[in-house]
Amino acid sequence: MHSTTRTHQREHDRRHKLLEHMLEERGVEVQARLKALREALPEQIGGVKDTDDQSLADFIQGMELALLELNADAASRIQDSLRRLEAGTYGRCCDCDEPIATARLKALPFAERCRACQELAEAQAGAQAAVRLALHVAASQG
Repeated sequence: MHSTTRTHQREHDRRHKLLEHMLEERGVEVQARLKALREALPEQIGGVKDTDDQSLADFIQGMELALLELNADAASRIQDSLRRLEAGTYGRCCDCDEPIATARLKALPFAERCRACQELAEAQAGAQAAVRLALHVAASQG
């Protein structure tokens, strides 16, 4: 029994190290992208000469700010994942407590739900949005 427990613990430790390394690498990548976007943004804004240039500069600035926000969100979610890893809850679905597939975690290292629970959550969010839209339309009509 003890050798089974030790084997299980070694496997757990190995997975923990692998996931921690993967999260830290992804975090470094995201931080590098954030830094590059922050440094590039002022260059894009300067030197506008006419309204077409201003429109293009506004569009570029909006896109880069959106990318900056997405990357900042990803960085925050990776930090949350590292905290969950230390707490021993990383890699387990927050809804059903089943393990999240390693392939899913590699693709989306800050996943909090298994694929089935994520699909269910998205379907529920979509249904709620449809109800809100229907209520809004009904209220505006009368």
